[in-house]
Amino acid sequence: MSLLVVGLSHRSAPVAMLERAAVTGDDLVKLLHEVHESAHIAEAMIVSTCNRVEIYAAVDKFHGGVSSVSELLARHSGVPLDDLSEYLYVHYEDRAIQHIFSVTCGLESMVVGEGQILGQVRQALRLAQKQGSVGRDVNEVVQRALRVGKRAHTETGIDRAGASLVSVGLDIAAEHLGPLADRRALVVGAGSMSGLAAATLDRAGVAEIVIANRTFDRGVRLAESLQVPARAIDLIDLGDALNEADLVVSCIGAAGLVITADMLIARTAASPVFILDLALPHDVDRAVRDLPGVRLAGLDDLRTDQQAAQAVGADAVDAVRRIVTEEVAAFLGAARAAAVAPTVVALRSKAADVVEAELARLAGRLPGLGDQVLDDKVRGEIAQTVRRVVDKLLHAPTVRVKELAAAPGGDAYATALRELFDLDPKGPEAVARADIEGTVSPLTEPKVKDQ
Repeated sequence: MSLLVVGLSHRSAPVAMLERAAVTGDDLVKLLHEVHESAHIAEAMIVSTCNRVEIYAAVDKFHGGVSSVSELLARHSGVPLDDLSEYLYVHYEDRAIQHIFSVTCGLESMVVGEGQILGQVRQALRLAQKQGSVGRDVNEVVQRALRVGKRAHTETGIDRAGASLVSVGLDIAAEHLGPLADRRALVVGAGSMSGLAAATLDRAGVAEIVIANRTFDRGVRLAESLQVPARAIDLIDLGDALNEADLVVSCIGAAGLVITADMLIARTAASPVFILDLALPHDVDRAVRDLPGVRLAGLDDLRTDQQAAQAVGADAVDAVRRIVTEEVAAFLGAARAAAVAPTVVALRSKAADVVEAELARLAGRLPGLGDQVLDDKVRGEIAQTVRRVVDKLLHAPTVRVKELAAAPGGDAYATALRELFDLDPKGPEAVARADIEGTVSPLTEPKVKDQ
């Protein structure tokens, strides 16, 4: 199986297209199952965030896998495949490994270096594990990617230099409203992005934070976690809260608009409000931009390369790129070495069979090897000597072939080994199959802390 990535992100598509392609909730689970059940696809995981929709799949055929994934994305988004294909990118095998490692390190984020992506990839893996759509191949790659992302944030300054989307958005808000301290803030939603927004506003020292959420108890829990005065309201009471807030951050991303122009019609230029819409699909009616005193910033306002360049130091980015290059090489080398292991096992198994057959033949031809002349200890020494000779002859070539297999093109050495020793082609396949069937994939929670 080979890893395939098909997706679109802020780098390849406008926000409007990302909104149409975004999948959440039950739709995400349905798409995950449909991808997993497609021809040529053995495993699948979907990463769907405000910046990207990517499907990671273990496939047996490249073109078949790409076609299946692309068609399903088009069907779920409602975008004709010919139109969607313009924005899709495809990565396969080595490039797919490099891509997911870069993603978890924050190199592919809208704001380079932001750490939220680690938690988002971890959440995607958990969902795929729960739905039974990942096995050893995808799980192994993603687990390694999460460790690489953690290493990048630990060893470099990218997590300190890189700002989150929330931080960038609030910087724009401060340009519009002035200092955020003593401002009244409204956070719409109580998910992970909303929690980050509330925590950032808390640190900024705003006068009050109101949490509006469909699930009132969840809003209460978020409000209780804050240091500044905070309270929760039901989403149906959003209209009154909008008229009292100086700053609104909306992060729900459900189907349909959450904040409409009619809800803000009472605002005037004398009571300005800044609205930061971080949802995908967007929560806020774009018509609010025409209202006096209302300033709206959405994801499309946060996607400039200039902001990313200002947010992250070039040295930190270069350091992370070196880590990614190093980790990709190590991962691929280990994978290639592991791929030759079934051939080595098959060779040693054949050698063991030859030894046992020859010892049996020797026992039949030489009466002195019978029970009347030689005791068990002597017979054991003879057998052990023969086995030791074979092991020593095989040791150097099998160790060396594992070393050579770690380099690009190393699979040719496994092929040569099979040809030289006339191994049954089904032998290594049987060993590999037994290894897969007998291995319990470590589908455990990745030990990666949210940034």
